[in-house]
Amino acid sequence: MARIELTPEGQRTPEEQRACQEAISGIRGRVPAPMIAWLKNPELASRAQKLGELLRYQTSLEPRYSELAILVMARHWSAHYEWFAHKRIGLEAGMDPQVVADIAARRVPTLRDAKEQAIYDVATTLLATRRVPRPLYDRAVAALGEKGLVELIGMLGYYSLVSMTLNTFELGLPEHFQTELGAEPGDEVPN
Repeated sequence: MARIELTPEGQRTPEEQRACQEAISGIRGRVPAPMIAWLKNPELASRAQKLGELLRYQTSLEPRYSELAILVMARHWSAHYEWFAHKRIGLEAGMDPQVVADIAARRVPTLRDAKEQAIYDVATTLLATRRVPRPLYDRAVAALGEKGLVELIGMLGYYSLVSMTLNTFELGLPEHFQTELGAEPGDEVPN
């Protein structure tokens, strides 16, 4: 059960209402789940959801590449709602179902091209070591271009924020939802 709820429309401050309206009238057409928490600071909600629109819909990376990066982040954080939502989107965008299954199981997937490999390697290396070694950096620039690599890093950072928000405030999933990611150590931390 969510730890924080979306303020009912009639009870929102003008700033909260403005931020919600921006999201609803934008590309998404709705208030995204993490924004429920971000609305406690309407300026954060407004800026974060705009950044999310840019990184999700308006980069040089095709949707299947973006969704690969998002699923790596969702798996890293065991962000169940993020995984649930973006698995479907990734498959619709043309991701290989075996790649999705491998990421869910924390297996190294067999990827089909240099862009997928660069995205996966940059994301997993950065998460594991907090750095991107020069040979990987050069390979990523060759595959994605500098602009694409900058967008990828922005996307990884943004979806870390999304995942941490969803996990902290337990947003998005029904109380008895069974995720394919399974339980992680620490998922059942005593209150």
